[in-house]
Formats: sequence, structure tokens, C-alpha cells
Amino acid sequence: MLCLVGVLAVYLIAVCNPFGQRAENALFTEGVGAGPAWIYDWSGQAYGSLALPPLNQSATPTLIVGVAAVAAITLIRRNWWQGCAAAGVVTVTLAATQAGKMFLPRPDLIGAHVSLVDPSFPSGHVGIAAALSLAFALIASPRVRPYVLATGTLWVAVTGGAVLATYHHRPSDVLGSTLLACACYRLATRLLPPVVGAPDVIRSPRALPATALALAAAGALVAGARDDSGTQSLIFAVTAFLCAALLWLTAADGCSSARTRHACPAHRRREG
Repeated sequence: MLCLVGVLAVYLIAVCNPFGQRAENALFTEGVGAGPAWIYDWSGQAYGSLALPPLNQSATPTLIVGVAAVAAITLIRRNWWQGCAAAGVVTVTLAATQAGKMFLPRPDLIGAHVSLVDPSFPSGHVGIAAALSLAFALIASPRVRPYVLATGTLWVAVTGGAVLATYHHRPSDVLGSTLLACACYRLATRLLPPVVGAPDVIRSPRALPATALALAAAGALVAGARDDSGTQSLIFAVTAFLCAALLWLTAADGCSSARTRHACPAHRRREG
């Protein structure tokens, strides 16, 4: 519920509020496009360049390959409930992002330029990265799950910074899609049946959270940087890092999920 309330709050403050619209529109320099972005050559917009997944035209192939990988891992590990939950996270997140663009209007409250009034909330590209990262975290084995989540955190940071730096989306768009993916993940973990008698939850190395977030911060800085404005670069990087931190905090606590809380020794002692 907190994630869903966050989505609504971001939409009302940034999209349905004249002050929010002015603040976000001020981040787009009129007449200047994606060229000054550091990641421009890898965004798919440069002539003859290949886009980093899931940017630009690589979004659909990334989604297809990701869903196929989720299905393959589910078949190999035979974790049917987790596989269904992972598929649900991806499906609901992407359906919600597309529905948002269709049914959540962006009212023109400040007489903005025609190029700034099209609905863009929430971001589908960031939604793909966040949903697939959380889906792989759901189906991964306990030993590799922290590293899968760390990789997904970096991926979301780079994707979020890239779509901001190339003027594809506003900060509210990437925050909204990340919160949607986190809400779907939390709902999926609560609907999963508890695993009674499962082996103890394997703890990740102590340095992993700091390392994962440091890598996400570095990725957000590089992906969100532009040559023409240090202020824009900083705002884009902070927004992308915030999305990555939300993803990590949502999925990092193994004992908080419904599928592991009965198997976690600490939780059993508290309940006892």
C-alpha cells in the first residue's frame, strides 16, 4: 500500500500540480535534445548505434528474452509458485505502466510547449528493468539471489539515468514505474504460500549492500550526466539512484517475504 500511495502522490504532485509541472519542465532545455547526454552513443538514438537494453528499440526484445529466461529458470528449478509470481510481477507492472499512459492524463496547467504535454507517466523502459530485476530475484536460489538483486539494482540505476539524460522521461515517470514494480513484488511475496521446513535463509556478505548501492550510484552518475548542465545531471543521477535504492530496499530483506518468513529462524523465534 505504501508503494501504491507513493505512485499516487508522485502523480498528483508532479503531474497534476502547476508547481510540479514547472519544476520538471525546467529540466528540459528548449531546442537541445539527447546529444549532450554522455550515454547518447549507447541510447540507440545515435546513427547506427545499438541501444543498451531496454532502451529505445531494444525494449521489446529485452522483455521477450527476460520472460523466456524466467520461464526457463522456473522449469529447471521447478519452483512453480515463484515462477508464477515472477511472471505476475512483470505482467502487472507493464500493464500498469501502459494503462497509466492511457488513463492518467497530463493536464496543461502552465501553458507548456506542445512537446511537453504528452502523457509519459510512468516510464515503460524503467518498468521493464525494474520488473525483470525483481522477477529474477524471486526465482533465484538463495545463494545467488543477493547478487542477482545487486545486478538488477545497477541495471535500474543506469536505465533510469539514461531515459532522463536523453530527455525521454521526467523524474516522476521513473519514480512512478519503480514504485509500481515494487508494489507488485510486495504483493506477490505476500500471496506466495509459506515454505514450511525450508532450509535457513542464507545471508549475503556484509559488504554487498554497500557495494551494490555504490555501483548503482556510479551507474546513475554516468548514465544521467550531460555536458550542458551540471544541475540537470545531478538531479537525473539522484533520481536514478533513488529508484535503485527503492528496488534494493524492497527485495533485499529475505525474512520479510511470505515465502520465507516461516523458514527464517529469527522469525520462528519471534513467533515462538
